[in-house]
Amino acid sequence: MRVTIDATSALLRSAGVKGYTYHWLRHLRKQAAPGEEIRAFPLLDRWASLDHERSATSFLSTVGRLAALHSANVLGAAVLDPLLRGSDIFHAGNLVRRAPSRARLTATIHDLTSWIMPEVHTRATARADQNFAERILKRAHGLIAVSENTRQDAIRILRLKPERIRTIHSGVAEEYFDAAPQPRAKPYVLYVGTIEPRKNLGLLLDAWGALGPDLREQFELVIAGPQGWNSSGTMARIRREATYLGYVLEQEMPGLVAGAALFVYPSLYEGFGFPVVQAMAAHVAVLASRTSCLPEIAGDAAAYVDPRSTSEIAGALMRLLESPEERARLGKLGRARAEGYRWERCAEKSLSFFREVTGS
Repeated sequence: MRVTIDATSALLRSAGVKGYTYHWLRHLRKQAAPGEEIRAFPLLDRWASLDHERSATSFLSTVGRLAALHSANVLGAAVLDPLLRGSDIFHAGNLVRRAPSRARLTATIHDLTSWIMPEVHTRATARADQNFAERILKRAHGLIAVSENTRQDAIRILRLKPERIRTIHSGVAEEYFDAAPQPRAKPYVLYVGTIEPRKNLGLLLDAWGALGPDLREQFELVIAGPQGWNSSGTMARIRREATYLGYVLEQEMPGLVAGAALFVYPSLYEGFGFPVVQAMAAHVAVLASRTSCLPEIAGDAAAYVDPRSTSEIAGALMRLLESPEERARLGKLGRARAEGYRWERCAEKSLSFFREVTGS
């Protein structure tokens, strides 16, 4: 069995999808059986390290590979088939617009936010997602959903056949499990993620401001992540009302997460919620939104709030920050639950999925 995974995200500035592809590819290759080959498209078999802000290869190499993708999207199978070099399966990413004529087609559904919350995307992003759904998802021989919530959204919104979609939860990098805390001058509450409307940081700042001065003096609110779409107003507030670290290098993230007194994630919608699982693996208590996949992923190992209620977020923050015992309890539960999100398990289930698609 030969499977080619679209790794175009390696060439671009990307967050969740890039991390997913990087770790997934590595573990698929580690766990592939003799005679099974896992390739990367377009001609990206070497991907040495993960950097969300930069391409994994040189400028000229990046341009050449993006040109190959563009040619395949314009000319279709005439270009795509030779690039796939006899693969049995092509697992397409959301920048692919054409299907191969020989390989069987699969893809991962990460989320349906372009349909559920179009207001938190640019028109170009929403249009690209809709094109991907029409040209790839609805034609695929099999699909992976990163959570059961995402699978049900795809069935309901895109009217995809349930039997064509397999829920396979994503993983968390090994470095997060029991990571050594990175020391800071005072205890801190941490958010990690792109600064964009969907992440709901405006309400988090409102809730933080509603806390008593003693708590805000005792704890620091730390926000880490790159600036995203439509973030200028939120960024101005973050710089005034919190400590902003910007983009944190991948190798520094586990220590930063592990050092937090509390991890807070008030997102309005998630397909899987990588930062939540990373905090759980690092033995850190989590406060998350009671929306989308987050209760499915964290189960009883997190505290939950209505992300549209400033008073509920503030009340939960106050309760958890005043109770180290409750934070310790949630941290212990989270660490145990994170064991279910090992990349090895994700890769094992994914290889089984690919074997079913090929009939091998």
